[in-house]
Formats: sequence, structure tokens, C-alpha cells
Amino acid sequence: MRVDERGLIGDVDSLHDRILKRDYSEKFDMLRKAAVITSHYKYGALEDNFGDNGGVDAIKTLEMCLDKFKETKNTEYLVDVANYAMFRFMFPKDGEFYKPTDSSQSAGISGISQKEMERLRSGNLWD
Repeated sequence: MRVDERGLIGDVDSLHDRILKRDYSEKFDMLRKAAVITSHYKYGALEDNFGDNGGVDAIKTLEMCLDKFKETKNTEYLVDVANYAMFRFMFPKDGEFYKPTDSSQSAGISGISQKEMERLRSGNLWD
């Protein structure tokens, strides 16, 4: 095991890099950033729109974009959904907070994951 100049364990970093290469979309981030820049010129600064005195409801707008995606199948609307979620994260309303949760507090998933299928096949449901 090696530790790099940032104090991170090399083997773990390498694994995380492989996971992100396979399971993360840099293109999606690039599209989100481009949309934020375009929105700035179209609508103004985020804080002016989503901050305490802003007049745009990020969650309602997110829901509108998700509905539009469902209607059109255009994944551009998913980029917008992600951005509106980020805007709400950046400018939370009274009582909203970020707190990491464990699996027992998860909202869950719709369907069954690959890991859950493996556990069902093996008969070991508790791993």
C-alpha cells in the first residue's frame, strides 16, 4: 500500500478512479456546467433567482423538467433536473439541511439492484 503526496492511499485511489471512470459521467457534468452558464445569461445570477429573495422555486421547476423529460424522452431535461437539485442544495429553504444517512433511512430504489439479485441467487440476504 502506498500513500501519495495528498496523503491518499494509492490502491484505494486507483480503485475509486476505476469506479468513477465506469460509473460516473464527466459529459453530464460538462453539460450541467454549460447549462448553468447559459442560464446565467438568460435569467441572471443564481442567488438572485434562488436565494432568500429569489422568485424561482427550484423544486417545482425540477418537477416540471422531470415531467417534460417523461413526455419527450429528451435527456437535456435530466441535465436541468440535476441543476435545479443543485440550486436547491446551494440555497436551501428554512428547515432544509444536508445530513448523510445510512441504508435504513434511504428513500430506496425502484426495482432491484444487481447486488440484491446476487444476494437472492446466493440465498444470503443479509450481506
